[in-house]
Amino acid sequence: MPYTNEEGGLLNNFAREPKVYQAEPPTAGQKRNYVILGVAATILVGGLIFVAFSVSSLS
Repeated sequence: MPYTNEEGGLLNNFAREPKVYQAEPPTAGQKRNYVILGVAATILVGGLIFVAFSVSSLS
């Protein structure tokens, strides 16, 4: 653990800093997967809303 000495002899213990790296842009395959998951999520939410309205209008 990295320690620093301050005035008066106090020790401070700091957490280790993570390695910094630049994010890489998504590949074509990852972009395709994002689109597929987005469409699937939209269909799921739309279906849930449809079922909610269908059930609420029955009473």
